[in-house]
Amino acid sequence: MDIAKVSKASGLPASTLRFYEEKGLIHSNGRNGLRRLFNPKVIERLALISLGRSAGFSLDEIGEMFSPEGPNINRALLLTKADELDKKIKDLTSMRDGLRHAAACAAPKHFECPKFLRLLRVAGKNRYRQPNKLRENELKREVD
Repeated sequence: MDIAKVSKASGLPASTLRFYEEKGLIHSNGRNGLRRLFNPKVIERLALISLGRSAGFSLDEIGEMFSPEGPNINRALLLTKADELDKKIKDLTSMRDGLRHAAACAAPKHFECPKFLRLLRVAGKNRYRQPNKLRENELKREVD
């Protein structure tokens, strides 16, 4: 398949395909003029890359999943990523619930609503989630 057909079949622009090839995630079999040629199985590999990106894997992590024999997926890494997604789902669910409450809250102003203020504190804590001592000290002062 030439790069245009792969692009159409995968929904990815040719520039992304070239980038993935540069990163070693996919490989072309040669060229037809200036166009790269790929094995049709590249579509399956691109689907796995897409799934990995959707789950939050980096391209480097995805690259480690490929071996010459085919995908070799680290199960421990899958469990770690699943745990990260569980945390994200919990955080997003809390955020959604807080926004729904803020939209329906009977308080005259949002800054008079205790639940909305808790939502702001959570958002502020998430902003400061960095392994930086200065940030940790700032966060401790804000919480105290």
